[in-house]
Formats: sequence, C-alpha cells, structure tokens
Amino acid sequence: MAKYRKLSRTSSQRKALLRNQVTALLQHGKIITTEAKAKEVRKIAEGLIALAVKEKDNFETVTVTAKVPRKDKDGKRVKEVVDGKKVTVFDEVEKTIKKDQPSRLHARRQMLKVLYPVKEVPATAAGRKKNTKKVDMVAKLFDEIAPKYVSRNGGYTRIVKIGQRKGDAAMEVVLELV
Repeated sequence: MAKYRKLSRTSSQRKALLRNQVTALLQHGKIITTEAKAKEVRKIAEGLIALAVKEKDNFETVTVTAKVPRKDKDGKRVKEVVDGKKVTVFDEVEKTIKKDQPSRLHARRQMLKVLYPVKEVPATAAGRKKNTKKVDMVAKLFDEIAPKYVSRNGGYTRIVKIGQRKGDAAMEVVLELV
C-alpha cells in the first residue's frame, strides 16, 4: 500500500499543491477542497502544528543594541552634511529579541521548507503593492496556533463533508483547525 496519494499529478505539481493548501489552511484557519487532498494536507499540517507545540517555548530573550536611522515627521531619514557628503544620522537603541535554541531553529527551517511566503493586502487598498505586508507564517505557528493546542495530543484539524461538487461529483470537504 502506498504511503501517500498521488492526486493524479507529477511530484513537483503535487508538492506545490500541498504546500499551497497547507499555507492557506494555517493562514485562514479553514479551506474547502476535495476529500483526498484534505487527507493529505491534514497529515502535513498536523505535523507542523505538533512541531510548533513541541518547540513553542524553546527560546531565550536577549537585549541587543542596534543602530537605527533617525527619521523626521514624514518618516524619511534625517541626513547631515559631513565633509561635503550627505550622511544618514543613526541612533543607538536597545531591543529585546527572541533567540532560538538550536532545536527550535531546526524546527523553524523545517517549517519554512513547507510553507510559502504570504503577503497580506488590506481590503481598503486592494491591488496596491505599496500597502502589502509580509506575514511570518512560522511566527504565527509558534505564537498564535501552538498555544491553543498545548493541552491536545494530536487531532488539530477536522474534516467535515459538505457534499459533491457540481462539475465532477467529487466529494468536497471543509478542512479546518479545531
């Protein structure tokens, strides 16, 4: 018996499809897809969530000093003339950052192998490139999704059948995070 479904696709197409659906599931919380695809996506998503739950608190906070460019009221960098050249003025700021332990760093890299980069476009400026924001899906997994499932031992997703698709009568399901 096979270990996975081929979904009538080549390996590269199948990998891209599953990565896309896992990313969409973790971003939105639920997706509508066929039953066979949902069962494959479920395997991958539950593995990622289990990894996030395991490594959730495996970091240390470190205080570092960083040089940050000074900005004016419009948000533009302040420049000074030094020896006839315009030079940006920098301020030193202390920041606290999360420093991953080696096992959490490895988990982060394993998640990045599966998840696609996500950009979020605000509804008011739809179609504008200027206002898009990158969403860190790995940070979302560690900070938002994993804390919800700390007390659960697996079973992070649910498949609910919603009926057959009109075009090809394939069984459609809702795959959602519990």
